[in-house]
Amino acid sequence: MKEGQRLWTEEESILAINLYCKIPFGQMHSRNADVIALAQLIDRSPSSIARKLGNFASFDPKLRARGVKGLENASKLDKHIWNEYMQNWDEQFIESEKLLAKKKHTTIEQLNHIDLDNLKDIQGKERERLVTVRVNQSLFRKIVLTNFNNQCCITGIKQTELLVASHILPWSKHHADRLNPKNGLALNYLHDKAFDCGLLTITEDLKIKVASSFLKNRDILSIKQNFIDYDGKSLIEPQKFFPDTEFLKIHNQSFKG
Repeated sequence: MKEGQRLWTEEESILAINLYCKIPFGQMHSRNADVIALAQLIDRSPSSIARKLGNFASFDPKLRARGVKGLENASKLDKHIWNEYMQNWDEQFIESEKLLAKKKHTTIEQLNHIDLDNLKDIQGKERERLVTVRVNQSLFRKIVLTNFNNQCCITGIKQTELLVASHILPWSKHHADRLNPKNGLALNYLHDKAFDCGLLTITEDLKIKVASSFLKNRDILSIKQNFIDYDGKSLIEPQKFFPDTEFLKIHNQSFKG
């Protein structure tokens, strides 16, 4: 360690991986406003934060497969934090978000701009449950849209008002992967509905596949342009977290080919 440097604490590393999940790979540099904000929050330099993000990137097998290796000076603590996240997304990310809120002297609901006005008459465990659901949904949307560079991964539409963070495995049935970005696709509302209904799926090699029932209406321009023309094309690749192939296998079982 160089003179004047200090070791990273587990708390600081948790806050860093929280940020790693929220910003695109190409923006993990010292000039990024979010990097600067975290640096100020934990009294470190932006360059130090950027290097830590690069350390985490070095563990990502998909980035390595693409020839992106990140930095090579990751510590045992970095590896530990990374493994904790990869094995237990829901619990770990929420805990990191709670830690971030505490450091900013706010609540996790305020940090994520959750509107609680219509929950005034709901109390106890039911209110707590609804707040948790809204926080989870907000965080999942933020992570997934960022992962796909805020565009639909099928059409490339970039109007975020029209985009949905779609779960590959249903939210209601797979609790352990509700916040897992590998369980998410950034889709526009139309293709999200088609995906949910089994009229559209993504193959294990990230190819778009549409139901044959669309072929019966190939003369309808909107059907052709929105579905048939995309059949067999490659998904727009994510920045970091690639869809889990096992999740895609399960979704393909409900595909109405």
